[in-house]
Amino acid sequence: MDLFEYQARDMFEKHGVPVLAGAVATTPQEARAAAERIGAASGGVTVVKAQVKTGGRGKAGGVKVARSPEEAEEHARAILGMDIKGHTVQRVMVAQGARIAEEYYFSVLLDRANRSYLAMCSKEGGVEIEQLAVERPEALARVAVDPNAGIDAATAREIAEAAGFDADTVAALEPVLVSLWEVYRDEDATLVEVNPLVKTEEGAIIALDGKVTLDANADFRHPEHAELEDTAATDPLEAAAKEKNLNYVKLDGSVGIIGNGAGLVMSTLDVVAYAGEEFGGQKPANFLDIGGGASAEVMANGLHIILSDEQVKAVFVNVFGGITACDAVANGIVGALDALGDEEDRALVVRLDGNNVEEGRRILAERNHPRVIIEDTMDGAARRAAELASQN
Repeated sequence: MDLFEYQARDMFEKHGVPVLAGAVATTPQEARAAAERIGAASGGVTVVKAQVKTGGRGKAGGVKVARSPEEAEEHARAILGMDIKGHTVQRVMVAQGARIAEEYYFSVLLDRANRSYLAMCSKEGGVEIEQLAVERPEALARVAVDPNAGIDAATAREIAEAAGFDADTVAALEPVLVSLWEVYRDEDATLVEVNPLVKTEEGAIIALDGKVTLDANADFRHPEHAELEDTAATDPLEAAAKEKNLNYVKLDGSVGIIGNGAGLVMSTLDVVAYAGEEFGGQKPANFLDIGGGASAEVMANGLHIILSDEQVKAVFVNVFGGITACDAVANGIVGALDALGDEEDRALVVRLDGNNVEEGRRILAERNHPRVIIEDTMDGAARRAAELASQN
């Protein structure tokens, strides 16, 4: 789960990361009131910042400096409702102004390729950090972090020194980097990023912006994280699938997809998209991984979610039998269809392979359900599903 900036700011503050005062506003009037409260500590200067889960806010006009509460209200009125890369601004954060001397960059993230953590740090923070990483990669220090040891004072010094900071700045950065690591570790994050991490004219190190991604696999350890979810922006089908413990993502296509295993489902999306080019550009309508089990209940829940999407014109069930054999999968499909009844007339194209495939196909053939079409190959099933979707 990605957090809004204001949520990251509050999380930083909880863990002792130095931040500036900030308040959330959903109306121009609330922004003005927040600026009146917060601006007193910074000579009346505040910053009005669009709260969207995407980058490029500044370039899009979603970050404005206000020198009075009236100006903060005007900026909020212009920013609220703005579209930034497909994200509509529903709230702004009014933040205390700062007298910035230098801008830095720091992040710690999950390095999947090396099965470790990676800290990145640069003396050159700001909006062009992505360009810096491409054009002058030597300006962005990359330091591997042992997951068992984390970032202690010594590792924080190593990171800052690798980025080329002078001794005084290294000393100032050290406790801040340690605190940011504690956010990463204690909140079970996969990304903690600060851009910019600034030094003020008074010499203080402050996290002026924050981006945090939390690992949903650790939700059981953090019931409080549920309060951070942006339920208003959650697709209702995705919310319903989450309640059923289904790994579902809504897409904008016409062919519903059910598979077992994330890799197989991802491959299925590609095959369907390719096959759909022949039939007017039919595309996958969703990602749905039912995992290792394919009981009647799991299959019924999956089909119910997919068929609740009015964009779905046909469904492709692509299962490779492993621990759960194909006959169990076939029984799950039959049970699901019986549970759902005959209200739906959309076709179900089924491709089974792997453990006990012949028995699985026999069960489906014997059931002879009018909505079920059995295909032997993945490519053939994808083409058939795309064809049926184009006809509906």
